[in-house]
Amino acid sequence: MNTVLQWFSLKNVKGVGNHLIKKLIGRFQFPENIFKVSIEELARIPGISYPVAKAILHKKITDLEKQEFESVCEKGIRIITMVDENYPPLLLQIPDPPPFLYVLGNLEKSAVHLAIVGSRDATRYGITTAKQLSRELVHHGISIVSGMARGIDTAAHDGAIEANGHTVAVLGCGVDVVYPPENRSLFQKIRETGAVISEFPLHANPEPYHFPLRNRIISGMSVGTIVVEAAMKSGSLITAKLAADQGREVFAVPGSIHSFKSSGTHNLLKQGAKLVETAADVLEEIQPFLYHHESSGDSPMVQIKKKHSMLDSEESIVLKALEPYPVHFDDIVRSTGIEPGKLAGILLKFELEGMVTQSPGKHFSSCEE
Repeated sequence: MNTVLQWFSLKNVKGVGNHLIKKLIGRFQFPENIFKVSIEELARIPGISYPVAKAILHKKITDLEKQEFESVCEKGIRIITMVDENYPPLLLQIPDPPPFLYVLGNLEKSAVHLAIVGSRDATRYGITTAKQLSRELVHHGISIVSGMARGIDTAAHDGAIEANGHTVAVLGCGVDVVYPPENRSLFQKIRETGAVISEFPLHANPEPYHFPLRNRIISGMSVGTIVVEAAMKSGSLITAKLAADQGREVFAVPGSIHSFKSSGTHNLLKQGAKLVETAADVLEEIQPFLYHHESSGDSPMVQIKKKHSMLDSEESIVLKALEPYPVHFDDIVRSTGIEPGKLAGILLKFELEGMVTQSPGKHFSSCEE
């Protein structure tokens, strides 16, 4: 029996949802193991009734499941299951992760994902802001996740692509369905340079109830969610709530106090979301994830030497002005003569590279021994 077919079959057992599949895979590792155990062993697992256990063991692969598998193979679509190494690791942490994802393109296993979402009927301000944030963030190796909807989602994907970065579109339909239709060109670009993914089967239409389910994947695979323009009743606010419930960072971009299109983002700020003006506001919150995904296998000392060899003259001046003992930002300005805005950018770069530590009160110290 084909492994992918077994995943399809398990997913389609009546009475077995994503939460229960996560529990079963955690216990038995693979669907083939689940189908081999006794009905008594299955029924002893919390949440599984005797009728559900019986339904699991009596499940047979259907012609529809075989047709789905054949279509997947014909169209070059990858099925990434929750036990595959390329499955987004943060997505596994939510209560009801999809047992598998349909994937077109390259879903990078080592990427740090960050969601950017917002209004479909966005203003020029919102579009420009989403694009700029996306461009800046991919320059730091971050993969931008969004839903390929009109407005802010499209701008977020566009910004990542224009900056030669990686972006992931999470669909509320099958990966062989382009929605909205006018995004066909964007769909192809994302497929070629990033990834288009969905938990819904092929040919699935963009039904209204699909989108809240889609949103939990957007927030679930991301370290945080940035909301750019959202009214008080907005699907983006659902994504933000899901992110908060999943223990992820929530960011909001302020807009005009006179625009109802920013009323939702302002409400998020009142509730404690991190205010975002530039990418630096986001980067300082997700630094631990960036450090964790450091790709170099060199020792810390070798990494430091490499970084020093790549510094320009002003960066070298700033690094020499720092000590193991914290120095206030204003004192660094005076000792280096570097304009405060530029100095802040240099110090942020050093922080992200693990060369500098910031202490409360805008104090900075060198990380070198």
